[in-house]
Amino acid sequence: MRPLKQLIEGKPSTVAVGPDDTVLAALTLLAQFDIGALLVLEHGKLVGIFSERDYARKIVLKGKASKDTPVRDIMSDKVSCVTLDQSVEECMALMTDKHIRHLPVIGAHNEVLGIVSIGDLVKETISDQKFTIEQLVSYIQN
Repeated sequence: MRPLKQLIEGKPSTVAVGPDDTVLAALTLLAQFDIGALLVLEHGKLVGIFSERDYARKIVLKGKASKDTPVRDIMSDKVSCVTLDQSVEECMALMTDKHIRHLPVIGAHNEVLGIVSIGDLVKETISDQKFTIEQLVSYIQN
């Protein structure tokens, strides 16, 4: 399986918002980039994560207005992160344990390097399993 570093290097640049941006602006970015979560950065530091789940539970269900609510009011500020040293399996276990779908990847100095989604990890796992199956079939046939 490819290391986490290769997974995030193959992804487009990380899309982020500021905590004072409106929820509507964040939703626009989610739609524009066809993604499910945004990192919330303040002065280059990770302060939270904003997801479709946050929107559904903290705006729609509470009757708030997206255009008037800052991201800071509904973002998740207790963010689980991973480092490049962690494996795909460790990331999947953390996501399962925490019931989350996105993990920021941080560097040695707590700088944001990217974000991985459960979809990224599942795709990598399937690719790895497919390769293993192909190798086994080749071995058996020869």
